[in-house]
Order: sequence, then structure tokens, then C-alpha cells
Amino acid sequence: MEWTMKILVINSGSSSIKYSLFEMDDLTVLASGVIERIAELNSQHLFQWQDREGQLQTTASKTRIESHQQGITEIIKQLIAASVLIKMSDLSGIGHRVVHGGELFHQPVLIDDFVLEGIRKMIPLAPLHNPANLTGIEMCLQQVQNVPQVAVFDTAFHQTMPAYAYHYALPKVLYEQEQVRRYGFHGTSHYYVAKQAAIFLNKPLQGLNLIVLHLGNGASATAIKQGESVDTSMGMTPLEGLVMGTRCGDIDPAITFYLSRNKGLSNQEIDTLFNKQSGLKGICGANDMRTVHQMANSGDEEAQLALDIYCYRIKKYIGAYFAVLGTVDAVIFTGGVGENDAYIREKSCEGLSLFGLEIDSEKHTQTDHEIIDIAKQECSVDILVIPTNEELEIALQSKVCIPPLKAPN
Repeated sequence: MEWTMKILVINSGSSSIKYSLFEMDDLTVLASGVIERIAELNSQHLFQWQDREGQLQTTASKTRIESHQQGITEIIKQLIAASVLIKMSDLSGIGHRVVHGGELFHQPVLIDDFVLEGIRKMIPLAPLHNPANLTGIEMCLQQVQNVPQVAVFDTAFHQTMPAYAYHYALPKVLYEQEQVRRYGFHGTSHYYVAKQAAIFLNKPLQGLNLIVLHLGNGASATAIKQGESVDTSMGMTPLEGLVMGTRCGDIDPAITFYLSRNKGLSNQEIDTLFNKQSGLKGICGANDMRTVHQMANSGDEEAQLALDIYCYRIKKYIGAYFAVLGTVDAVIFTGGVGENDAYIREKSCEGLSLFGLEIDSEKHTQTDHEIIDIAKQECSVDILVIPTNEELEIALQSKVCIPPLKAPN
């Protein structure tokens, strides 16, 4: 049997593990799955794979998964049982998503003790994410030995931001001692769709100025100048910036003190309020954009207000990033909402014809999951809808880090 390069991508969350296995010669997804609600009574493992005839097969297991270690064991068991791998040593590498790399990691890296310690040091900057990412890495290192493993950081793409964009107007000592600064997130997605835009426009990425809008339950905007991130809406944490499903985005920081004084809320309660009870959910009670639309279409004024605020904030960032970039080749919509919600795209670009942005009313309702330019033909700026693929981008970046090896025996 001909040997081909296979890379497994692991995205470990606090109570879940998402994974995809790629055949790197033609970028085929051989298998994918997600284990949800780890350590809960209703754990679930959804698994899809291509059989020998190329047909897609699916299984769903309700077996309780007690820990990430058991989860990694189950993933290995499924991959081998489905014959997409004969043995784990057939893997060329494993790529791990890591949310926060701070200033230490500017690019994907092969995982060793230094990298593990570096990810551990970043935990105070991402206490909800990095511990879970680290746990997944450690479990894979234990159970899949002698296979190169790579860390790919959400923050890495934004490390090209100039100092005036990433510094906050706070005492310098907070940056020097506590690393308080803008880092940005969704970098893997922003970089992937930027590269796809360059291919679609038939221009080198290094010659393009782009505004990328990654819109999902989490949402962020990035200004890309000549292929590099020069500003982004998320900050030291993913809370800053656009309105999101349950996150508030930009607010007056003094609201924190006001709630503490007048409502007696603790730091933890305010953290939960801003991150899990705000955004669309805080305004109208629902954080799924489809539900918000249904509510608004039924006459719910709060749901309509949520949509208006959501789109208004996007429009403000588009305008701000035009000012940052000077000239813009394309505005890109991606993510679950960006790719599928014509209303959000239209309202976010409404009134921006002065910037050369105007949507073609016929094009923008097409949803064929391919790259499409929805701008009017006469517009000076392309408006692209590009499906993102963070897992594939992690696999591609991991491939670059993996040393060349001979085919396994």
C-alpha cells in the first residue's frame, strides 16, 4: 500500500475534543469527530469517516467519557476500528490548536518541554482555554509516542501588529510585568481566508489589503495590510470588539466598577456576566443567530435591536479599518454567520458605498459553500464570502513543522 502523509488535528476544549484526520497529498478529510460533555452523564462521541469505497459513514456513541485521557483513547480506537489508520505510528504528525501563545510564540512549533512550559505560562492570559489545550496535548504525548506533534496558536497571526496597535494606554509596568496588551484571536481562520482570497483574486497575498470579518458565536475583525495583520478587534482576551453570541464586546470599562459598587457583584460574577450572559443573549435572550432572526421576524423588538447593534458594530469596525489601511482590496465575510447570513452581510455594508462597498442583491443570497464575490460589478472593493477551515489550516501549518521522514515500515 502506498504511504501518504496523514496529519491528525486535535482541538481540546474544557469539556470537549474536536478532531479531524487529513490526507495531506490531496487535503482529503479521512475522518472527523467530536466528543462532547466530557465527565458528564450525557457524554457523546460523534464520528464520521470514509470507508474503502469512499462512502461517508457515521456513528454516534453515548458511552460516558470520564476524562480527556479516555477521550483520546476513544479517538484512537475509532480511527483504527474504521481502518483509516492501521496503527497510530502511521501518522506523520498531530497538530494541536492552542488559543493563547502570548508574545512567546509567533508561529507554529514542534512540541517539546520548552513549548509545554510556555503554554503553561500563558494560562493566566487564557484560563478557560489553555489548560484544556494543554491537557489534550499531554494526553496525546502519552498515548501517541514517536509521532511529531505541533502547537498552532490562535494569536500567532496577529504578532505582526505594530506597537501602537497592540499597546493599551495603561501604565507601562502592566505590559512589562503582566503582559497586558492586545493579542487578538481567530488568527488561524483570518490567515486561512486571506490566503483563499489571494488565490481567488489571483494576486499575491503580500500585495493585498483586506478586512476580514469572522462572524460566529465568537466574532472578530482583522485589518490585513500586505498580507499581515496590523490590527484586530479582540484584545488581551476574546471579550473585546464585536458583539458576539454571549460576549458583550466593546464596553466602557467603568461599567465593571459600577456593577461592583451598585450591585455588589464579584469579579467572577462580572466575568460570567460579560462572557456568558451578554451579547445577543443579553439583549434578547437568544445567542443562536437563527433563533434571533426568527424572533425578529415574529415582531420581537429586542431581537431586532440585537441584530441592529450587531450589524452597527461590524460597520463601525469596517470604517475604522478602512482608515487604518488607506486602500482596501476586499472585505471578507467568514464563519458560520458570515458565510450563511445574507441579512447580516447586507446590513453591515449598508450605507458604505462611499468606501466602494455595495452588495449585489442577487449574488449575496447564494449559499453554495464556495468562494463568491457579492459586490456589484462596478464597485472598487470586492466583498467576498469565503468558507473558513481552521482544522485544515492547522494541518497545513503543522505540515511545515514536521521534519521529513521516510514512510513507516
